Amino acid sequence: MTKRILFLFIWCTAFTFCKAQIVNVESLRRATDSSKWSGSASLDLGLIKNTNSIFRITNRARVQYNTENNLFLFINDINLQKIENNSFVNRGIQHFRYNRTLNEKIKLEGFIQSQYDEVSDIKFRGLLGVGPRFKLSKNKKYRYYLGTLLMYEHEEASSNSINILRDFRGSTYFSCSLYPLDHLSIVSTTYYQPVLKQFSDFRISNETSIAFKILENLLFKTSFIYNFDTDPIIGIPNTQYELTNGIVYSFN
Repeated sequence: MTKRILFLFIWCTAFTFCKAQIVNVESLRRATDSSKWSGSASLDLGLIKNTNSIFRITNRARVQYNTENNLFLFINDINLQKIENNSFVNRGIQHFRYNRTLNEKIKLEGFIQSQYDEVSDIKFRGLLGVGPRFKLSKNKKYRYYLGTLLMYEHEEASSNSINILRDFRGSTYFSCSLYPLDHLSIVSTTYYQPVLKQFSDFRISNETSIAFKILENLLFKTSFIYNFDTDPIIGIPNTQYELTNGIVYSFN
């Protein structure tokens, strides 16, 4: 066990551009058929280029508890970032999600999330959402899901304390989880999140991850994230994307 944990500190490369603002829960779920705990931890090193050049160390942890009809998932994602002028930037996401099985194909899910991201000028963003999740396939190696949620959003900008936004958004996502080989997994999720009172104001996000098993519980993971926001905070680009490589340790 000690040797496996030491692999977390293996040097890993990451070339990253801009910041993700939508946490991809699908890539962090773990399919389980019995009541059990599971989780993962990852460590990434990155170089980010947006409005500044930034060196990043990222640590992500996930803990999941699954029963026959209930799933509890907690995600903690913290980044420490160093900018050219030696100041520091912090980014963090805490996300809790609950799923309740209604029948073989439909689950009811709800979530609450808090977030801050100085690079994207987000002092605080709070989200609260609920809605159904549909299972579109029965094949354990090829899983497809569709979710349609109603979400309340509270957002405060770092540069202007008066700039506070409160909106109801829809959050529709399509996800596929593919396991063509025992040591290979591919997860891709696309989100569409419009403001309900103004559908021309929307966000689109996609994250695609490929993971290769190195040891029993150790994975090498490559992820690409694309975000588009029609109405971001002033000074932040509409399009942001990110490419990372890293090591992930998981347990079940």
